Amino acid sequence: MAEAEEDCHADLVRTDDNERSGEANLQAELQMFRAQWMFELAPGVSSSGLEPVPCRASSREPGLKSVDARGKQEIAKEEKAKELFLKAVEEERNGALYEAIKFYRLAMQLVPDIEFKITYTRSPDGDGVGKRCVEDSKEDDKMADLLTDFQQQLALQESSVKLCQPEVYVSQTHISALPMEVLMYIFRWVVSSDLDLRSLEQLSLVCRGFYICARDPEIWHQVCLKIWGRSCNKLVPYASWRDMFLERPRVRFDGVYVSKTKYIRQGEQSLDGFYRAWHQVEYYRYLRFFPDGQVMMLTTPEDPQSIVPRLRTKNTRTDAILLGHYRLSQETDNQTKVFAVIMKKKEEKPVDYHKYRYFRRVPAQETDHSFHVGLQLCSSGRQRFNKLVWIHHSCHITCRSTGETAVTTFDIDKMYTPLFFARVKSFTAYSEKPL
Repeated sequence: MAEAEEDCHADLVRTDDNERSGEANLQAELQMFRAQWMFELAPGVSSSGLEPVPCRASSREPGLKSVDARGKQEIAKEEKAKELFLKAVEEERNGALYEAIKFYRLAMQLVPDIEFKITYTRSPDGDGVGKRCVEDSKEDDKMADLLTDFQQQLALQESSVKLCQPEVYVSQTHISALPMEVLMYIFRWVVSSDLDLRSLEQLSLVCRGFYICARDPEIWHQVCLKIWGRSCNKLVPYASWRDMFLERPRVRFDGVYVSKTKYIRQGEQSLDGFYRAWHQVEYYRYLRFFPDGQVMMLTTPEDPQSIVPRLRTKNTRTDAILLGHYRLSQETDNQTKVFAVIMKKKEEKPVDYHKYRYFRRVPAQETDHSFHVGLQLCSSGRQRFNKLVWIHHSCHITCRSTGETAVTTFDIDKMYTPLFFARVKSFTAYSEKPL
């Protein structure tokens, strides 16, 4: 009986060993199949390039190791290419184009289509391009609700807490002690009659209270009324009066529109007749707009450094300046145009009676000259409403005695170069009147 039990026990052990070896072979086959499948899905590898798989389990282990090594190499190569590509993007944003091209080339040598595999969710330094893009979008959302957030914070505070408080104790009276009406009057002086909204935005960076005051709808409504007049009674489709000021096309008042024109003119022939001189003519056109609807225009060969300071006020002594009025017009084609009528400043000359004392002379007919100008308002580059393109220019001569008017229209050709805006800090350095 003991020998029979030992034989039965030995048979059971053999059966268990056979089942374990079969299960191990099955696991090895499954792992090999997974490795082959992942290798075939890898870019640039086809199933036809694979070698036939042996059936024996002893020969599968080296093949599995080689496939894993190849997969790891491909992954490492792609990670290195991503790192180089993101570094090239960073260098390009910093202005180092030569270094950026070098890193772009190295990345594409490793993985030719690396550009399409970048998700911009991270960078090699951990604070990369994608992360900054996500942070910027979050900051934009936060800035959109900043005014509401500040108002709620002030509303939750005690009633004794003022709009703004000094960071350190001061013995003198702080500006926060002023009533709200006085503060708003100061803000209107900051904006001034020149509509210096840039200074208002800078003032809003001082504290939360000043930020709320600078977003006062009444200030921005008055600014819009001064620019567009009665045509801006309705706020739709803009979310606020400030959004209307930022988005709606308008001319800019904190600088001057300048154009430079060059052409070559043939001169007179020399006395000996051997040559004829050629002259290069160069001149500038300046346009300065004011919030009250007035405009100044000047055509001169003098450069902007000497002319721009004279255009600060309308009471300039430059004789060649033309003064007039302008209006904004938005046509059916959604293009904003500027139409202006300008003329030379009238100067009353004293009548010289001694000139006609001894003989009768028929005086020349007095005429008035006015120029009609049409310009299309455009945006160029990152700046908005900084370009004026000529669409019309004509001269109207009116006889005072008869009232007849002769119109001469000029052809808009290459001599009428576009005018580009240039900001002048001195134009808004002083405030003459509040808003």
